[in-house]
Amino acid sequence: MNSSKVGLVVIMAAGRGTRMASPGPKVLQELCGRPMLGYVVDQALTLEPSRILVVVGHGAEAVEAYLGSEKFGISSDLEIRCVLQAEQKGTGHAVLVCLEELERAKSDGIVGPVVILSGDMPLYRASTLSALVSEWAAKSSDGGAAILTSEPPDARGFGRVLRAKDGSVQAVVEEKDATTAERAIREVNVGVYAFALSALVDGLPRLGCDNAQGEYYLTDMVGQLVGDGRSVRAVLAADYNEVIGVNTLKHLSEARAEIQLRILEAHLSNGVRIEDPATTYIDYGVEIGARTRVLPCTVIRSGVIIGEDCEVGPFTHLRVGTILKDGAEVGNFTECKKSTVGEGTKAKHLSYLGDVSIGAGANIGAGTIIANYDGTHKHKTTIGDRAFIGSGSILIAPSQIGEGALTGAGAVLRKNTVVAPGESWVGVPARPLPPKSD
Repeated sequence: MNSSKVGLVVIMAAGRGTRMASPGPKVLQELCGRPMLGYVVDQALTLEPSRILVVVGHGAEAVEAYLGSEKFGISSDLEIRCVLQAEQKGTGHAVLVCLEELERAKSDGIVGPVVILSGDMPLYRASTLSALVSEWAAKSSDGGAAILTSEPPDARGFGRVLRAKDGSVQAVVEEKDATTAERAIREVNVGVYAFALSALVDGLPRLGCDNAQGEYYLTDMVGQLVGDGRSVRAVLAADYNEVIGVNTLKHLSEARAEIQLRILEAHLSNGVRIEDPATTYIDYGVEIGARTRVLPCTVIRSGVIIGEDCEVGPFTHLRVGTILKDGAEVGNFTECKKSTVGEGTKAKHLSYLGDVSIGAGANIGAGTIIANYDGTHKHKTTIGDRAFIGSGSILIAPSQIGEGALTGAGAVLRKNTVVAPGESWVGVPARPLPPKSD
């Protein structure tokens, strides 16, 4: 929780992302099963603002649709308003298009700073943003600003922070406009700000575009405020990994690696036994119960729910809609999609389980295939408690396997097959064995 109430958060999310070499808005590029804009909105929500403004531009309809969709995954009653930046003319212009909303907030009596975030910087921790807001509250009573800075090993295009001899912040110069001496400065501005609302309302219309890129730089607000006699404080981010901005596919992979590490650490802290984090991939939004073992070379996609005391892997792929009940085991080279695996059920080897509901205590033999797709539609299969599916069985959906039923090795069940509880089916195509005589 922040120590000073935040008025508004503005998220700049209008960029095209031409260096991504990928279609669609840059901020909707996925990191561990979730568009990176979702992580940035999470950052905003930790600040408990009165309002959130998202500046949209390239792919605006797709961004707005995501923010309004169930996939967004943010549980908050706070209204998120989108503001269109029809032409992308720089970071200053991105905030300038919010001027009407900022003026409305001012007239509504909203207090506290306006925090500016970038939709392509998904790694900031709540503690870092809280420190920025606290610095603004403590030192910017004159209506100034606080900016977040870093000293990364690679400046990768960030603006440099210019300081006076007494150490006070004087200005920020963008890399393309910096001299050779200025480019040698290690401290960079990372594009996260806390401004007094009145300072933005007064200062944004004064920004110019006389620079190397012909754009309106939000960084020019720093020099403008200093010139007006207002203070600008800098907060150094403790971990430069937080300032990874995503402009290329290389940057995207770097950010994904950091988010993946955080996801794995969270599961480990909750009692999940991840044997080899270096080869384990778990998306955002996965639920895993305590004491579950995740073995090497396992991929668990967003939307999967795993109970307690389960075992997953090695070389297992769990896709959206998969639910493993307590004590279930899914192992070597097995893929599950939109399937429920019951308590204590085992599917240990070389199987595909698609659109199937399996009861408790069942055994799925090696090489079992649930053939759920007929070329046009997906169909569902049910397998009852304590059923035994022999190795190499193919169950063509839709099918029903009753409680305690059995299929022999290599059996092929045609679609719409109903195996009654306790029956045994064998062969190609599979047929029921006669009941044993007394």
